[in-house]
Amino acid sequence: MPLITVRSEGLYCEAGNFFIDPWQPVETALITHAHSDHARSGSERYVATSISKGILKKRLGENLALQGVTYGEKLKLGNTWVSFHSAGHVLGSAQIRVELGDEVWVVSGDYKRCADPSCTPFEVVPCSTFITEATFGLPLYRWESGTETARQIYEWWQGDPSRPSILFCYAFGKAQRVLSELTQFTDRPVYVHGAIQTLTEVYRQAGVRMLPTIPTSEMPRSHSYQGDLVLSPPSGHRSTWMKRFERPQTAFASGWMAVRGARRRRGYERGFVLSDHADWPSLIQTVKQTGAKTVYVTHGQTEILSRYLQEVCQINALPLETLFEGEGDI
Repeated sequence: MPLITVRSEGLYCEAGNFFIDPWQPVETALITHAHSDHARSGSERYVATSISKGILKKRLGENLALQGVTYGEKLKLGNTWVSFHSAGHVLGSAQIRVELGDEVWVVSGDYKRCADPSCTPFEVVPCSTFITEATFGLPLYRWESGTETARQIYEWWQGDPSRPSILFCYAFGKAQRVLSELTQFTDRPVYVHGAIQTLTEVYRQAGVRMLPTIPTSEMPRSHSYQGDLVLSPPSGHRSTWMKRFERPQTAFASGWMAVRGARRRRGYERGFVLSDHADWPSLIQTVKQTGAKTVYVTHGQTEILSRYLQEVCQINALPLETLFEGEGDI
């Protein structure tokens, strides 16, 4: 029997009697990171990295029964040894390593390989079986550095000082990465939607250096925002919140902006390619570096990536159906 199987509640390890990122309430839930498609409420006990506790409690409740662990710390759960290792995705994100005898499985959660000043870099974890995401598992997805994309954002912001510049990006992870990357080019404050400010404060408490932020809710309705940068989650687009900005230029930061026409379909003037997931070369590189003999591919382009790993890399790779679909995708 495999060390980790798929049950109706999620990925389950019988030898340790725990679930990883379950999509239904369970007794013991090990959480890779705090995006809502991986961290759901209702379980009796949670285990996650200590650095992610602030975000998890903001999202799942302050009274959450949560055990925090450091990267690399080993826990004995049932007959297994479990440890959390950085995934480089967002603050506190982790891959989960499960060991039983000579067998080692690693559940990657969501991960990226490029440098990001807002979170701990990815760690390659050798294993016999690797469960990888495939959100951007197509050859067309190839990222530039965060520094280069931040430069493009800064130049766009400075390009029309007569208008507000509203950048739409995901409130947890992406917004804080933008704020951190932009410190290379300016120290000007950035205005933010309330949903972003709350989570950004947790990043500050964790010691992440970012530009100063001012919630738009603290500003008078008459404030012009002329020449200012404003960050908003996608939900702010075409909402009543937008009425406070006169003639704004708009942009969206996401890995999906690599697809021609995506920006236009979503109704933004500009698109910046910036993802918190691994691109195609990084997915292939990571699978090879783990040394895994068996790879399960989930969350995204599962068929295409698994077929490539089988036919080109000569690795036993299989698609794995899960419910890891949602907010972490952009």
